[in-house]
Amino acid sequence: MQQKMVVTERDCKARLVPAGDKKIIPEGEFVNITQDLGGNYTVTWRGNMYRIDGTDADAIGRQPQKLDFPAPEDGNISEQQVWDALETIFDPEIPINLVSLGLIYKVEIDQSAKAVNIDMTLTAPGCGMGPVLVGDVEYRVGLVPHVDAVNVELVFDPPWSRDMMSEEAQLEAGLFF
Repeated sequence: MQQKMVVTERDCKARLVPAGDKKIIPEGEFVNITQDLGGNYTVTWRGNMYRIDGTDADAIGRQPQKLDFPAPEDGNISEQQVWDALETIFDPEIPINLVSLGLIYKVEIDQSAKAVNIDMTLTAPGCGMGPVLVGDVEYRVGLVPHVDAVNVELVFDPPWSRDMMSEEAQLEAGLFF
């Protein structure tokens, strides 16, 4: 994607890359869109790099991604909706979702606490985007009805390997020979 300078159309939630710290970019600020992969945007603003979630894309003049989950009538968290939310989160360097990459190791739902506990890994233990990906998971899973808390633990056992990827993800990444 060619870099493009835009002006924020409203206050916009963003996360500092790679630390993941939350920040609000005010309305009327110039930002430079440097990357558009997997429905999220990487921008530079005031000399720093930030990630804007696709659900806030309208703040930078793009079509926002809609995540709309019907609330289960029983008041419980739907495990399928949690997995559906996880499938909307893409690796920041390649447009493949975290589930297809095999990065989600475990999802546990505590209905009484209205909490979702997730064990996930990274493609490499030293990946600098870990805090940003954790923030993506917390935000997107938090959009699922009846979820009050999302707890993400980064684990590295077992170590991730490309064998954990779905066949579709391997094809997309060009790993089948």
